Amino acid sequence: MTAPATVAQVVESAREVAGDEVARSVFFVTHGTRLAGSAHRYRNRYVLVRVADAFGACAFEEGELDSSVADLSGEPLAALLEHRSQPVRIAAADAALGARAPHRDDPRAELRVLPTGTPDVRAEARDAAVAELLTFPAGARVALIGVVNPLVAAIRERGGEPLLADRNLERTQWDDRVFADHREVIERADAVVATGMTLGNGTFDEILATCRARDIPLAVYAQSGAAVARAFLGSGLSALSAEHFPFSQFSADASPMYLYRGAR
Repeated sequence: MTAPATVAQVVESAREVAGDEVARSVFFVTHGTRLAGSAHRYRNRYVLVRVADAFGACAFEEGELDSSVADLSGEPLAALLEHRSQPVRIAAADAALGARAPHRDDPRAELRVLPTGTPDVRAEARDAAVAELLTFPAGARVALIGVVNPLVAAIRERGGEPLLADRNLERTQWDDRVFADHREVIERADAVVATGMTLGNGTFDEILATCRARDIPLAVYAQSGAAVARAFLGSGLSALSAEHFPFSQFSADASPMYLYRGAR
């Protein structure tokens, strides 16, 4: 596969590897959490596709999918890759690419084991690892597209100045302003960290193109579409943190995440 420029091109490559695979299980999870010391309640929704020994995942917005998605269980993976819903297509592509080349077997990936602990302990460990992905000097402006408070803190601890964008948050627990439009922050940034949710909401292509045009590093922290995002390493994506389902917030036990870095 030549270096992709768009998410659609990666989905197309997933069609080439899907073959006769079947989506054995398709379901969604609606999840809420509020970390200690924060008044904000995070609400996330993920559609999951099980293929062979892999799960694919993609976040979606409220009302975008309903329980009928479970009726896709047992359908050919190729059919899900043609589904009208972008999050379903991304989850199916993530499953296909993750089954073909698991993160645990990728020689580029550094295994990081998140510790057993409370939601706060695990979130802080995860987000500290994400903040390590990019090297930036003290005072650098780091755009964070998809805001979680522990990652804001981790960027500050490394000397960065967070520039924040999120469609579902207006202020952090420290009263930092959060912009609804990522364009408000990315044009002023020296580096960008974006959530995998951008793959499903249609903003990733523009973020990637902007970072390429400005020649600034882009890291993605991905629960959504981690194997899809991995396809952009060395082609505009500098670094990636990848988790597979079940994600860190769904367990109190030690669990893996995979760090890819050093590509441009």
